[in-house]
Order: sequence, then structure tokens, then C-alpha cells
Amino acid sequence: MKRLLSLLLIPLLLAASQSGQAQGKFMTKTGRVTFFSTSIIEDIEARNTAAAAVLDLATAQLAFSVPIKEFLFKRTLMQEHFNENYMESNKFPKATFTGHFVGLNAAELQEAGTHNVKVEGELTVHGVTHHVSVPGTLELKNNQLLAFALFSVAPADYGIEIPLLVRENIAKIVSIRVGLTCDPVGGAASPTPVTRSASPN
Repeated sequence: MKRLLSLLLIPLLLAASQSGQAQGKFMTKTGRVTFFSTSIIEDIEARNTAAAAVLDLATAQLAFSVPIKEFLFKRTLMQEHFNENYMESNKFPKATFTGHFVGLNAAELQEAGTHNVKVEGELTVHGVTHHVSVPGTLELKNNQLLAFALFSVAPADYGIEIPLLVRENIAKIVSIRVGLTCDPVGGAASPTPVTRSASPN
């Protein structure tokens, strides 16, 4: 598991848990991460569907990694500025998170519906690492683990400098949304009493 954690790592957050019947790992290479910035001048949104994540239900550990260049914008020029001027993605190609679940009630995963969770760990963006605590939800359905988190990040906290010319265009706080549909890694996961719904957006 430690090797998987070191290989995958990322930012933004997600969720998994331990269960008496559900032992093993879940992972995805197509996790979805979006961010949204709103200001008086304009709203900016970007989507990424290449997040890799691994969650160990036996140890309540998780890690994920997001390739920065995979964020897609509506405007090509904004995407170029994002990679070259703000995120410096050639120098810092990934955002990573490694952490664990706090105070998780393992038995709840066997119940239908989504379950609130809390994740703590180290978020690294633009080469800067901070300890974060992120709320989220997770759910077991049809042998898959669905994880979702919504949190906020301040670019200034991670050394991301916004040029004065466009400073009013970009919000000081950016909303991050993470949605994962994870498959079991080797062997069957625990049975679930519910049918699968659409994966989180």
C-alpha cells in the first residue's frame, strides 16, 4: 500500500473508509476534478478527468494525484495562462494529496446512501504543501466506491502569483470539486445492498 500511495498522490481530497466486510483497495485513473473561480469581472471554470486515486479500506488511508496540464478551459488563452503563468505546470506537473479518514464509522458503509466523512492530510499544489482538513461523502454501490468532496483553496497560500493586470478577474478563493468512481483492486470488495446511481459530478 505504501508503494501505491507514493505512486499516486494528489490535491484535493476524496473519501473512502474501512469496513469489517470491505477489506482491500479501491482505485481510479479517471477521477474528476473541477475548479471554479467567480469575480466581478468574470467566472472561470476548468475540468480535469485524469485524476488518479487509491483508497485503502483496511487502513483508512488514501492518496491522489492530478496532472495540472489536463485541466481544460473554455478559452484556450486562459488555459495557456493557467499553465505557463499561474501553475507553472512544466515545473510543477502535479498536485497531490495523501491523508487518512478521521473518526470514521466503518459499519456505516454497508448502509444505503451516502455517508459523511472527514479527511486530513497533506495537500501539495505548485510545490507548496499545507495540512488540510476536508469534509466529503462516500458510498459503496455495485462493488464500487463513490467519493465526493467540495472545498476551497486560496491560490496565494500556495505561492500562485496572479499578475496585477488580471488580478481582479480571479477570485482570491477558488472552489474545488472532486468526484471519484473507484473500482476494487484485486479480489472482490464487500457486497452492497443498493443499486448503483450516477457517479458524482
